[in-house]
Amino acid sequence: MNGIKIAVLGLGNVGRGVWKILHKQQDMIKEYIGIPIEIKKVLVRDVSKNRGIDVPPHVLTTNIDDVLLDEDIQIIVELIGGLHPAYEYIRKAIEMGKHVVTANKAVIASYGKELIQLANERKVLLRFEGSVGGGIPIIAALSKSFAANEIEAIVGIINGTTNYILTQMTRYGMDFKTALHLAQEKGYAEADPTSDIEGEDAAFKLSILAFIAFGVYVPPQDIPREGITRISEKEIQYAAQLGYTIKLLAVARKHEGKIDIHVHPALVPNTHPLAAVNDEFNALFIKGDAVGEIMMYGKGAGSLPTGSAVVSDIMDVACAILSGRIMPYTYKHSGQELRINGEGEGEYYIRLEVVDKPGVLGKISTVLGNHGVSIASVVQRGRGERIVPLVLITHNVERKRLDRALEEIEKFDVVEEVASILRVESHSG
Repeated sequence: MNGIKIAVLGLGNVGRGVWKILHKQQDMIKEYIGIPIEIKKVLVRDVSKNRGIDVPPHVLTTNIDDVLLDEDIQIIVELIGGLHPAYEYIRKAIEMGKHVVTANKAVIASYGKELIQLANERKVLLRFEGSVGGGIPIIAALSKSFAANEIEAIVGIINGTTNYILTQMTRYGMDFKTALHLAQEKGYAEADPTSDIEGEDAAFKLSILAFIAFGVYVPPQDIPREGITRISEKEIQYAAQLGYTIKLLAVARKHEGKIDIHVHPALVPNTHPLAAVNDEFNALFIKGDAVGEIMMYGKGAGSLPTGSAVVSDIMDVACAILSGRIMPYTYKHSGQELRINGEGEGEYYIRLEVVDKPGVLGKISTVLGNHGVSIASVVQRGRGERIVPLVLITHNVERKRLDRALEEIEKFDVVEEVASILRVESHSG
């Protein structure tokens, strides 16, 4: 065999990164694998578009059949993004006996279990390290490095856009709209940032992580999620005064035969390592029964970080082809039927806007107590105004129980509004 021939579908941000890495490191890759990796075809929408890299014209094609029907091409690298036609291309490639590498979180979260089973049946490999965490090798860590562990919890910052926005709001006192606009100017946020700021992107990634860590498939649309659009400068300030930093967290935590899984803005203690993860960086805090607590940190997106993960997968598949050891993908089974518990129990930060007069706190405390909600701390700041903020942090409580109490409280004449409800991440695991 003279070399491993591959095709790349899509030459956007990540596709260009993969192209650059494969060409810059071609000698090192050849030395590592034993033979070169050659990009034979690149699927694009427009062959005449200037992409800032030198791709020979004969390599470019707009016809997927030029890729799928080429028997020389052994690995297809899908980097076009989105659900369709990416899913159809990946499925067809696997059916035709080609190995697939992808960074597509939407496809893997939505169809990953089906595609892995199909790849195992056809005795080809499907790899997707780049779908979560950019350059952080989290999939390899969970499936290989921590394979001898029972994973108990994953708590992470897995969306760089929202982390950048929250960092600007925390560091410089920006409002949400200003921080979002800056993120778009810097290229960290899309022109339509909805998927990021509403928590959808993080839910896709969390679905993948839960499948790898626990062997349980949770459709991303079934994961309770809340984005950061309602986070105000006030919340940032109050959190700081209480010793917390606000982060958008993706959480999957196993206990008593259940998995609590959700994406929510949360108050993270300033003493917690995740509180120091800023700008576009991602981090995942993992707790295993043998390894204990581990944090993995790095750039969660971008051309070269994600490209690095993709190229690593390509090299892994190439080595498997050369060795003839195409091992079926096996994912963890917990040995018990785990029940999906959504948001589960937690501690909560609540900001109420209330009339500043005696007896208000007592009235609110009574209702909370009647619903089994225990208060851990209270901050009330009178400012000589009629309406003042009342900030409460609860002990562990079910969200449903808390919501019922707050529905009753919101009807009080002395309560202007329930302005904010945020999770409190009080511990690592």
